[in-house]
Amino acid sequence: MERIGVLLISYGSRGAAIADALKSSQNYDVHLYVVDKCNNPFNRKLADEHVVSRSLNVQDIVDFAVKHSEGIDFGIVGPEGPIISGVRNRVEAETDIPMICPRQEYALEGSKVQQRQIVEECCPELNPKYRVFDPWDYESIHEAKEDFWSWIDEIGLEVAVKPDKPATGKGVGVWGDHFNTRKGLLNHFLGLLEKGSVLVEEKVEGEEFSLQFFCDGHRILPTPAVRDYKRAFDEDKGPNTGGMGSYKSVGNILPFMSQSDYEEAVSKTEILFRKIAGGYNPGLIGVPFYMAFTISRDGLKLFEINSRPGDPEIQCLLPILKDDFVEICLRMIDGNLRSIEFENLATVTVYKVPPSYGGKNPTFQDEIKVNLRKAEDFSKLHRVKIYPGALEERDGKYYALKSRTVCAVGIGEDIEAARKIAYQCLDMIEDAGLWYRGDIASKRHIQSSILHIKKLRQGG
Repeated sequence: MERIGVLLISYGSRGAAIADALKSSQNYDVHLYVVDKCNNPFNRKLADEHVVSRSLNVQDIVDFAVKHSEGIDFGIVGPEGPIISGVRNRVEAETDIPMICPRQEYALEGSKVQQRQIVEECCPELNPKYRVFDPWDYESIHEAKEDFWSWIDEIGLEVAVKPDKPATGKGVGVWGDHFNTRKGLLNHFLGLLEKGSVLVEEKVEGEEFSLQFFCDGHRILPTPAVRDYKRAFDEDKGPNTGGMGSYKSVGNILPFMSQSDYEEAVSKTEILFRKIAGGYNPGLIGVPFYMAFTISRDGLKLFEINSRPGDPEIQCLLPILKDDFVEICLRMIDGNLRSIEFENLATVTVYKVPPSYGGKNPTFQDEIKVNLRKAEDFSKLHRVKIYPGALEERDGKYYALKSRTVCAVGIGEDIEAARKIAYQCLDMIEDAGLWYRGDIASKRHIQSSILHIKKLRQGG
């Protein structure tokens, strides 16, 4: 087989899933060169060269790429931080390595305000009512408060308050979830305003789904829809997290969606792509559009745009990819990506996390040792993937860090079968205190979503 070297910028289980997809190539002898946020044991085993950069500093990545440039054919980036900081611009300027991720100037994830403004120009119906508050527009806190309350009196108390800059899903405050009083709402707003621009928009009631789009510069290709679980605890309680789990149904749509929902989401993203790209635009190669939509009583609304693969959403997709992932990467670089095929199966991803994660036990400080041996043995007999995230290897032993530790991805003929395998695998992981949400892709949660959408469509 032809040798091919790949530079992988990795953070968490998403990076492990990408590494797994690359190394699963049937057509290429893949050699991985990994810059990782931690000493991830999964990536370390697969890599020819593996280094840790705790901050994923762009200079560290560039130095590593330069050092190994003769063995690397292309690079791919998982996390948003380096993309927003311009890792592709720097690596391509200083080496001959083509990078699969948007260029810095097309990383829409860097500004929620910019997202709303661009969508307003081409698909305004996707935007909720919103307003941007800039701290430098006010001479005093009192003036900012008065302006804020003037807007709230116009739109109502049921709003979402978001920082302009990325906060990994944890900076957003929503009425009824994070605050229930005018004082709580104001405090959240002022706390964000101290740090920069704030986006305040009407709260959209509905059910969320996301689509991820692969791009070769000429065109975008959609993936099947995935549902993410942001809240820490069962029944969608607790603070937002990076994502406790996700699921994909058989086919392209989720049980609460219609085919027209999917087609509208694809067509509106196509309009957005043409607005940004013009004609051929290689600066958008990769996954420039991870589109989080909400089905509301007023139709489809856009929750947010991310400029990279989702975590845990991409874990639901890569294990059932029918095409060779290396071929997909090469076709994106060549501007010749015509199709992407997935197995007609369901997948369920569930994370196991440390006690302090999601505010469950914020005072927990002990180090947790993790043993994956039984889970790995289980995965040899069942269709399930184990992807370590914030899990670090030291002296041959594994230790949980402070973020999402490890996920299991169950694969099955339907959602329930995939869910069962994922949870069985998680229970095989030996640890002393890791926990998980128990209702990811549960029949009850899915049925609740179906009934909610039915009510909304009927005008309820």
